[in-house]
Amino acid sequence: MSFKAVAIQLNSQPNLDHNLNQIQTHIKNAVHGGAELVTLPENFAFFGDNNELLHQAGTISEKVELQLPKWASEFGVYLLGGGYPVPMSNGKINNRSILVDPKGKIVAVYNKMHLFDVTISESEYYRESDIMKAGKKPADVFDAPGLAKTGLSICYDVRFPELYRRMADQGVELITVPSAFTKTTGKVHWEVLLRARAIENSSYLIAPAQTGSHGENLETYGHSIIVDPWGKVLADAGTEPGIISAEIDLDYLKEIRKKLPALSHRIF
Repeated sequence: MSFKAVAIQLNSQPNLDHNLNQIQTHIKNAVHGGAELVTLPENFAFFGDNNELLHQAGTISEKVELQLPKWASEFGVYLLGGGYPVPMSNGKINNRSILVDPKGKIVAVYNKMHLFDVTISESEYYRESDIMKAGKKPADVFDAPGLAKTGLSICYDVRFPELYRRMADQGVELITVPSAFTKTTGKVHWEVLLRARAIENSSYLIAPAQTGSHGENLETYGHSIIVDPWGKVLADAGTEPGIISAEIDLDYLKEIRKKLPALSHRIF
């Protein structure tokens, strides 16, 4: 069994309606090209100033949770909303990824667990915990009918392999890593981390990403990527907005796991 998966690469801005209009066009194009799964990156609906993100979080989450199910059912496609803000009672937000089925039902939900609190240099630092609350538990792998056993994660999570080992224990076949990777770290770590997660878990991996400048002070790496369970890069979006696609072949996945049964050789 196989199906066509698409990663949409975006240059989202701090403008909700503008971003949603662009996304709708990309989804239409992807579905016309035969996509059965369409994935959106982290911050797909709004990408900009943290204070403005907090201020608009309620409106953003409301529109996303209405619009994505509508698009999924309209186009008859699985749709991954890679990361959007959901207001919490403590004044912060969760960064949430959802998977919507072709009937418009939200079938999997994951709140980002690992928050990006890092200091790259004196002039480049990030503190997601200032506005975000970490998710409390991983999402269970969802066995999507007609698709694959799918695991949800977000961006910085990719640096924590134990999260993906938990997915492997549940038989994951397709790992999703929607991201807004910084340009600085992306140049050195992006592809190698994603290929490692695919190889060590003998799984396909799809990572839709943000690219370019967002507002005044944010710059992301791009290079949305789809990787097979042998670690081969099937598609790379480069640095321009657009879509990439690849066939997810579950028979090939089974063949790889049979040839190299590393998951069954685990000691820990």
